[in-house]
Amino acid sequence: MRIQSSVLVHLGFGKYVRSDQVTAVVPIEEDRGPGRRTFVQLEGQPDPIVASRAEDSIVRDLVQEPREVTQSRQQQEILRDLFNDLQQVNKSVRRFSRDEGGLDLDRLERRIREVIEE
Repeated sequence: MRIQSSVLVHLGFGKYVRSDQVTAVVPIEEDRGPGRRTFVQLEGQPDPIVASRAEDSIVRDLVQEPREVTQSRQQQEILRDLFNDLQQVNKSVRRFSRDEGGLDLDRLERRIREVIEE
């Protein structure tokens, strides 16, 4: 289990905290109810924040990469693979693809290069 650095974790009702600042997640046992599910202790703060989400949901978000990060990484990998494959396409095929099919592989390769080099 590894805490994701500098990722915002949703506590419910518009509350977010940085994942690497959370030092404890404790379920509320007394007076637990809507809007009062979990105490979240933050580094450097004497009093915990009251979260409306259950402790297991918060912990899951603390230790897992957000779906957007995972998807972004996968998209970058796909673009790199496509870029590498495009570099293998010869000039004749590029010309035919552009002139007959309307697909400009040179332009596509340039755009992918710009994205993956950011």
